[in-house]
Amino acid sequence: MTSLELREKGYQILVEHLGQVATLRFLQEFNWGRGDYTKDRETLLKQVTRESFWQDVATLRAEKANDNYRHR
Repeated sequence: MTSLELREKGYQILVEHLGQVATLRFLQEFNWGRGDYTKDRETLLKQVTRESFWQDVATLRAEKANDNYRHR
């Protein structure tokens, strides 16, 4: 059995036993990514202050409220 055949058979068995949605959720668990998440997060968030965070939240909420108003 080739790698491709094995993968296809594995997907087929997962879908048969878990359903499509649960299979996708299961497969997403194995997206390990690359790099050092903790170090990257620390570097990215080093410049974020509490004030800037809440300002961004307020901006996003205002944008969402404007979008909801326009779609009425």
